[in-house]
Amino acid sequence: MPESQLTKKLAFAICEYLSDSIKAGTIKEDDAEGIEVAIQCIGEAFGVDVSDRDLSIKPDTLASIFEKHLESAPAKKAVSPEDQQKAEALKGQGNKAMAERKYKEAIDLYTQAIALHPTNAVFYGNRAAAYSQIGDHSKAVEDSKQALQIDPDYSKAYSRMAHGYFCMNKYAEAVDAYEKGIKLDPTNESMQKSLSVARSKLASSTSSSESSRQATPMDESPTVPAGGTGGLPSMPPGMDFASMLGNPQFMNMASQMMNNPALSGLMDNPHIAQM
Repeated sequence: MPESQLTKKLAFAICEYLSDSIKAGTIKEDDAEGIEVAIQCIGEAFGVDVSDRDLSIKPDTLASIFEKHLESAPAKKAVSPEDQQKAEALKGQGNKAMAERKYKEAIDLYTQAIALHPTNAVFYGNRAAAYSQIGDHSKAVEDSKQALQIDPDYSKAYSRMAHGYFCMNKYAEAVDAYEKGIKLDPTNESMQKSLSVARSKLASSTSSSESSRQATPMDESPTVPAGGTGGLPSMPPGMDFASMLGNPQFMNMASQMMNNPALSGLMDNPHIAQM
């Protein structure tokens, strides 16, 4: 089935589920109007006609498919106390390697700890710090995100994610991550200072980008033909026209000449203008 058709069927299934929930009374009467608006919005967003029964997945329902998925999904393996203890020992060795600036060794040790205890957010956060130390900031961001999936309240993971984004010059993402981290840890002065720097960089990069769009770069200026300067006579050998334009004394002299009434009158002469 084409992906576009699959997307429409999924959108329709969501609308159908919401509609059936209204009819079944599982949604409060006061909320029903809002849900009906939501159904219309979903239909418009995905180009789905909510009355098109050809898109229906019945007799299956979204709820029944979800239930089947949960039943078939493999149960998460519980981490034994022994594995937890080994993982903590590996983390300790990784921390020692970090203190000794043996960052690649630390990454390997944290990776071993994760293999034994994959639901420990701290292991991912520590490995993110090690990745940052060797300049692999994209992996640092990935590990920080993984840590936050495990523990959304792990503020240090936001700090390390923000640092990774900052080092990749993604200042908007860095600001967002720092702000989320500070919400969880409002007294963290280090994150507050880093947020201030990230905001400054974001403002600077934004203004620089605006300026570059408004200004014409020098290398995009019209090219002067080899034989001369357009309507001007060819420059004598040894004279650099670009350098003359960059000379403030020359430009000041040229400005005075152009403002001279006599010269202005001369330029009004049709014979001169056609030269």
